[in-house]
Amino acid sequence: MNAPAPGSPTGLPWLPLAAVATTLVLWASAFVAIRYLHEDFSPGALTLGRLVVASVCLAVVALLTARRSLRRPTGREWAGMAVIGVLWFALYSVALNEGESRVDAGTASMLIQVSPVLISVLAAIFLGERFTRWLGLGLAVAFAGVVVISLSTSDAADRDSTGVLLCLVAAVAYSISLVVQKPLVARLPAIQVTWLAATIGCVVSLPFAPQLVREVAAAPPSSTFWMVYMGALPTALAFTTYAYALRHLSASTLGVTTYLVPPLTIVMGWLLLAETPPALAYAGGALALVGVALTRRGGRARAARARPEEPVSAQT
Repeated sequence: MNAPAPGSPTGLPWLPLAAVATTLVLWASAFVAIRYLHEDFSPGALTLGRLVVASVCLAVVALLTARRSLRRPTGREWAGMAVIGVLWFALYSVALNEGESRVDAGTASMLIQVSPVLISVLAAIFLGERFTRWLGLGLAVAFAGVVVISLSTSDAADRDSTGVLLCLVAAVAYSISLVVQKPLVARLPAIQVTWLAATIGCVVSLPFAPQLVREVAAAPPSSTFWMVYMGALPTALAFTTYAYALRHLSASTLGVTTYLVPPLTIVMGWLLLAETPPALAYAGGALALVGVALTRRGGRARAARARPEEPVSAQT
């Protein structure tokens, strides 16, 4: 009898790859769904609706699949999850939702991909990680890419630089949250951190409840379906498949795969929304991704010397 493949206790080595593919497709679809829904739901209402669904789904997953591994958070850990809930699940979502009412889905996904550069800078400042020349070079190149994207949107009637700025606010909120989350997932299960942070984000977003009720009543059923889809699949399910993949693949490998999100988003946006980023934005997006790649140069060797890799949360 053949032994199970390394890193795959079930003997099904294709399962982690299938989990990665599922995650990437769902993340890309979230950018398209947000763009599709911006005419029926305001940014705050869409954030709350998505988080209500996600919180319920994540609670079910956590209690059914990881109940025995759940731990009681300390006061500091609760504070960290509150930061994540406010910044990532609430502010990130509102900023991205508003940003995508001004720029297309493909452009938004390219802008969010600068977050690994920001994470590296924040980790150097707050986690004591070394600030290398590659990090500085990557930061400069990625910033140049953002400038090019901003210039590409400024002359288009349905795109503006404010949308670019809002997407960058979302990227900063996500980056800060990821740095805050890193010590949390060293002790607590990733699904628990995600579930509790999403619930906190949901509570913070409750002031948008009256808007959500009015807009759900006025929106076509198809739009309400897509809002539920965003909470159940790109948020709850994508986090679950990502966590599964992290058990069998290295975080550095998964980090590289996130570069596939912008091209997937562009293709989906073209097929489903009949829109594509302006031509110059492709050059800016390529520059931004090159900048991200430069910041990670040599990172794999340093991570291997440091300690076993820890789970990292997803985007969108």
